[in-house]
Amino acid sequence: MKISHSLVTLFGLIAIGNAAFAPAQRQVLVTYPEDTPQSILQEAKEAVLAAGGKINEEFTLIKGFAATVSNEILDSVTTLSKSHRPIVEDDGMVTIQKQEPLEE
Repeated sequence: MKISHSLVTLFGLIAIGNAAFAPAQRQVLVTYPEDTPQSILQEAKEAVLAAGGKINEEFTLIKGFAATVSNEILDSVTTLSKSHRPIVEDDGMVTIQKQEPLEE
């Protein structure tokens, strides 16, 4: 019984340690100029996925995508092409009216 309890404790500490060193992730919108080749857009999405990020949505009317990524991978994605630089914005809710906090 002591061995199994020790293993559970060890695995718990490893999980906490890994979470502490994992880069912080944020949700962003990555959009490119209209004349950007599809290959650059595809390369950016592959870089996000390879670094452990997630593509949340791919846009069809504009060249871009929504993703959950770390700041480090954003630095890499924004420097993939010198002539077709993306615009990176935090993803979030946008309103045109002031909203009051909900009362509990």
